[in-house]
Parts: sequence; structure tokens; C-alpha cells
Amino acid sequence: MIRVEVVLAWPDRVERRALELAEGATVAEAIAAANLPGSADCPAVAVHGLLARLAQVLEDNDRVELLRPLLADPKDNRRRRAAR
Repeated sequence: MIRVEVVLAWPDRVERRALELAEGATVAEAIAAANLPGSADCPAVAVHGLLARLAQVLEDNDRVELLRPLLADPKDNRRRRAAR
């Protein structure tokens, strides 16, 4: 068994689940087991802050971070600032 944590941060709160999964469990399996509300809306995932694939095999004490969509495109923000 391995222990992992799945985290989804919102502007006003943080949802997290500590899980025990079988050796060889993937990121996708951890997300499904955590069953966090809003996780289906997350376009990307990271493990310890590094982008990860859903098929990536997890190790003991990994932290799976569900990444929310950006509220604003950084490129558009830079263009607006440059136009001022």
C-alpha cells in the first residue's frame, strides 16, 4: 500500500483527501478514489508541482494536485498592460 494526498485548491477553500492505494496506482486512480467535487472540471494535474499524466504511477507520499482552469489568459493580460 502507498499513501497519497489529492488536493484541489479553490480561492476560498482547499479540498483534500488522504488515501491509501495499492502499489502501482496511477494518478487517474487516485483522482477517482478521492472523488473531490469539481475535479472533473480540472484540465491538468501535477504531482509535487510538476505536470503529470493521468497514467503516471504514483509513489508513497506523493501529492496529486488538481489544477483549475485559469481565470484569465496570461498572454492577454500582458497585451492589455502593454497597450496601456
